[in-house]
Amino acid sequence: MATAIQGTMTPEEFREITTRIEQEVGRIIVGQKDIVRYVMVSIISGGHVLLEGVPGLGKTALVRTLAEVLELRFSRIQFTPDLMPADIVGTNILLEDQHGGRQFRFQPGPIFANLVLADEINRATPKTQSALLEAMQERTVTVSNQTYRVERPFFVLATQNPIDMEGTYPLPEAQLDRFFFKLQVGFPKEDELMEILGRTTGGDKPNLSKIADGQKVMAMGELARHIPVATHVQNYVARIVLSTHPDSDSAPPFVKQYVRFGSSPRGAQAMMLSSKIVALMDGRFNVAFEDIRTVAYHALRHRLILNFEGEAEGIDADKVIEEILKTVPEDKEGK
Repeated sequence: MATAIQGTMTPEEFREITTRIEQEVGRIIVGQKDIVRYVMVSIISGGHVLLEGVPGLGKTALVRTLAEVLELRFSRIQFTPDLMPADIVGTNILLEDQHGGRQFRFQPGPIFANLVLADEINRATPKTQSALLEAMQERTVTVSNQTYRVERPFFVLATQNPIDMEGTYPLPEAQLDRFFFKLQVGFPKEDELMEILGRTTGGDKPNLSKIADGQKVMAMGELARHIPVATHVQNYVARIVLSTHPDSDSAPPFVKQYVRFGSSPRGAQAMMLSSKIVALMDGRFNVAFEDIRTVAYHALRHRLILNFEGEAEGIDADKVIEEILKTVPEDKEGK
């Protein structure tokens, strides 16, 4: 494994780049090491991220910092109830040429960037939210029966406030499933809050270094896809996802009692690919069961739909995943 796969990148270079990115981002973002790491995992995988947390926790600053460190073209869309789909994808405008003729020309919207920050995505109407679906899944945008391809790499990092229900539109399940990870951004600890005050109320602002570019990020993702995974580890992932479905024979009683619908196959794909990336970031060339358990929460929490009883009793998706991980054995025979 010391040589580059397909002549693009070595595992040693992969780990060095991710370590430098984490260090560089840490010059701006205080704490949130897990959030930084798993946003990086999503970007390397080519997936999108939903960041959930109350305002002021640095979600927007994190996305801007990553765009600068990774030398990606960045755009920010502030979602509001009056935002229209054309405000995101672009529209055809009528222009007059030098000879007096008129013709329609496509004016690209902010979605034509490498890293798109969809800020407070749940504040826009479903019609506007759906404008992201095609770009997130197909990496294309269709306007007036004309299809335009967005530049690769392409990532959507969306934020939402979990406690603000006034004037919000919850994301539908089909769009939630397009997100590779859903990450919950927690409140900083006392020492981290002190560090935030020191950095943000002073006059010094560090100049960030460019660690990688879009081509290198895609090469890192290609390397991760070639990491071999043992059959029994793949089977473990499959059994975890099957256990999220209440009508499955392998579902534990907790799932049958509180879950209405389980994860789609995208949840299994996200667990498998992200585990490969986590292993590489730790300098390992094989995926361990612990890698699977670590990423399971981020890959599955937005893909589980609780039933009425689960919602009434205040059960959250993380509790369901915790119970599943307790009951699903690493060995198929339960040994």
